[in-house]
Amino acid sequence: MNKPLTLDRLALVFGADYITHLIRYALIAGGAFLIFYVWRNRRLRALKIQENYPARSEMRREVLYSLLSLAIFSCVGVLVFVMHRLGWAKLYLDINERGWGWFAFSTALLIFAHDAYFYWTHRLMHWKPLFPIVHRIHHLSHTPTPWAAFAFHPIEAVVEAGIFPIFILFVPTHPLSALIWLLYMTVMNVLGHCGFEILQRGFTRHPLTRWHNTAVHHDMHHRHVHCNYGLYYNLWDRLMDTNHARYDEEFERVKAKGKPAGGNSEAAPGQIRTRIGV
Repeated sequence: MNKPLTLDRLALVFGADYITHLIRYALIAGGAFLIFYVWRNRRLRALKIQENYPARSEMRREVLYSLLSLAIFSCVGVLVFVMHRLGWAKLYLDINERGWGWFAFSTALLIFAHDAYFYWTHRLMHWKPLFPIVHRIHHLSHTPTPWAAFAFHPIEAVVEAGIFPIFILFVPTHPLSALIWLLYMTVMNVLGHCGFEILQRGFTRHPLTRWHNTAVHHDMHHRHVHCNYGLYYNLWDRLMDTNHARYDEEFERVKAKGKPAGGNSEAAPGQIRTRIGV
């Protein structure tokens, strides 16, 4: 028998959800930061997209806003729990109930639905009346780091998390599909903000890989603002002609160890260890 939906019960769900989100953020964003900015910084510097590094104060802001976003994601997790308990959500717990074929299809559908949802809500948040209210916080990271992955204004965090409760209203979904999507989303978000390009030359021009996004793609979005809106795939940006005109050239220049012009950060490459206290 299901326990009643008391405030204590909902608080427990919130706490468990927040700890789960925090562990995911700490391991993936923190792991990328340690690899690219501390442990292998000198060896991987040739992969750096922008020449400059952000100040420690900028990274602190990214972490604090991300922690706030995780709390909002956890509130949405409570909403999903309530939806499930009330029978509103099409969540199912036994994979055999619908088979592995449906599990694979629904997982892919969730990822592609989120990609479309992100592109169009992201473009909406760049609308002039909304941008300073909702999305400007995220764009304070002119030279983003892995910590910026979830550095959102609270309204934007609600929008970002809204895809899952909408999706499960209509599509039968197993919790493992949600876990796979969350891990993929976090890895792609962190790589998009890490400031280093790990993919190989020719990736953005090859017919089999040009449809997947790169770190250069999102880094250019933070520098140029009104372009490169996609998250996982370079499908909607290509269809809607919103890629930066020099995206392919910029990618190749970075991979050829060239450095893009610009960058509003404060620390020079040799200062990053002093800035972060290591």
